[in-house]
Amino acid sequence: MKRLKVFRNQDVKKIYIGPPKGHKHLRLIIETEEEILVFQEATLAAITRGYTYIKTHPIRKTIKMEGHVMKRRKEGYAEYQLLETEADDEEIMEEITRILNP
Repeated sequence: MKRLKVFRNQDVKKIYIGPPKGHKHLRLIIETEEEILVFQEATLAAITRGYTYIKTHPIRKTIKMEGHVMKRRKEGYAEYQLLETEADDEEIMEEITRILNP
């Protein structure tokens, strides 16, 4: 069984977003009391894309993304991408509930 860890807003001490020196791609760094989480730009882009989709869509309430290796992609895009699935809201809400309440 995978370990579940929920981060509340008060658990986050600092957030940094930017590229390390000598790099062009952003990193998202979330610092808590116990650990530092680092997300690469492609992951941050997927999270942003999903969040924006849900907050601006007139009907959809959820989104589920799964990882895919892309043979064809735009220049500068990572080979591994998190892409939207065809799952419907009810199915995704059931999965979210199951994950949060094992």
